[in-house]
Amino acid sequence: MAHAASLDAHPPASRGRATALSALLLGWFGVAAALSARETFVASPGAPPLPLLVAVAGPVLAFLIAYRLSPSVRECALTADIRFVTAMQAWRFGGFAFLALYAYGVLPPFFAWPAGLGDMAIAAAVPWMLAGLGRRPGFASSRTFVAWNVLGIVDLVVAVSVGAVVPLVFRDVAGTELMAAMARFPLALVPAFFVPGYLILHIIALRQAGRAR
Repeated sequence: MAHAASLDAHPPASRGRATALSALLLGWFGVAAALSARETFVASPGAPPLPLLVAVAGPVLAFLIAYRLSPSVRECALTADIRFVTAMQAWRFGGFAFLALYAYGVLPPFFAWPAGLGDMAIAAAVPWMLAGLGRRPGFASSRTFVAWNVLGIVDLVVAVSVGAVVPLVFRDVAGTELMAAMARFPLALVPAFFVPGYLILHIIALRQAGRAR
């Protein structure tokens, strides 16, 4: 009887977490879209892009703090379907859009090439990661899976760093003025929503890998 009751109680709890998470993501996306439409992330000429950097780092820091302090957040992260968390990185194949925008003169090459090719490389490896997770129960703790997640984080950090540092330090580099497009709607949604979202997914995957070990 107690076992049956626990089975009956689990789906509503899971649905409640899913609903809360969906509402949180929609709210986050809505706030990021509204702020980017108001050009809140646009920095003054010659100034560091602090508003955009806060938009990238803020959600990640908030997640890490919540993970540390909240048992429910920690449980949700550690029990998330690792295959779903991994599969979401396949959307990064959309990094080819950076190359298309470079071809049309919207983004500079020093940003478009590393950001675009890096995202596409991480996304291209997703089928192999999913195949490993499906075939081997311990693949989540393997060096291959951990290395792929670390490289995914490095790719995002490098892209953000290049986009922020090059226009500020190397102003003579051709196309630095084009980086302003990344602070305006709709491209500002990439650093303000998608980049921190992908970083959080990688962190969840690494936490699960560490727990599996």
